[in-house]
Amino acid sequence: MKQTTNSILMIRPVGFRMNEQTAVNNYYQKVLDGLLPETVNLKAQLEFDEFVVKLRNAGINVTVVEDTKSPDTPDSIFPNNWISFHENGDVALYPMFAENRREERREDILDLLEEDGFKIENIVDYTSAEEDKIYLEGTGSLLIDRPNGKVYCALSPRADEELVIEFCEDFDYAPVIFEAFQTVNGERKLIYHTNVMMCLGETFAVICADCIDDKKERKMVLDNLKADDKEIILITEDQVNNFAGNMLEVKGKDDKRYLIMSDAAYKSLKPAQIEKLEYHCEILTSSLDTIEACGGGSARCMMAEIFLPKE
Repeated sequence: MKQTTNSILMIRPVGFRMNEQTAVNNYYQKVLDGLLPETVNLKAQLEFDEFVVKLRNAGINVTVVEDTKSPDTPDSIFPNNWISFHENGDVALYPMFAENRREERREDILDLLEEDGFKIENIVDYTSAEEDKIYLEGTGSLLIDRPNGKVYCALSPRADEELVIEFCEDFDYAPVIFEAFQTVNGERKLIYHTNVMMCLGETFAVICADCIDDKKERKMVLDNLKADDKEIILITEDQVNNFAGNMLEVKGKDDKRYLIMSDAAYKSLKPAQIEKLEYHCEILTSSLDTIEACGGGSARCMMAEIFLPKE
């Protein structure tokens, strides 16, 4: 099983803005005062387009799908939350916390991938859990260590424990489940997505261990990473607030490995952390300031990895 792929799906936004339905438990979102919604979307499109150019220049295979004006899907730029693609040809569809995010699921995207030569064998659909107000938001919630057969998941209103276990049973992974917190106005609140405070590479892991308040849980997570010979690169909660946990390792031309992150994430890192990361792969950054501020997500959230077999 491969941990990294050179193919990713990205959705180009047409109505991007701060999503009021997700802001209730995504504490990274901000209102950009004095900007019209059209201006926010235009800025997001410019950031998106520049990001795609950089990825393609590195030899990464990017499938870009334009979002549609209707239905209203302000967060469509983050497709990794509603879909994941697997080496055996399985596609998983996930139950989403925000009602307007459920509209992001589009069958025509699967048709487009098949036209591109990707083979889809089976669809594993968890979306009926929404009827019971149970959610699991894709690879935002699930950090999949494919070669080592593990899934790391920080529980939250968007990551239900029973559903995590069901996913692990369906896809044959061992669950590593914990709770991660951030300080919001002096209170410790659950972090909404695991991939904000943690990133798994082939040979390394970036993690904010300070977010895991329970010492036993923290030790269990770190022990699991160490057991799989991953170099652990610790980041601080302040760096998490700058999206330094929201990174993704992707393969480019000639299988060269890149660690993709935003400019803000990169600027928050210390030289020693950068040196450790660059030992494992080359860093590729892009400015995502508008997307991060309004969307409360960053580089990793924008990329849905495609592991599907090719015809």
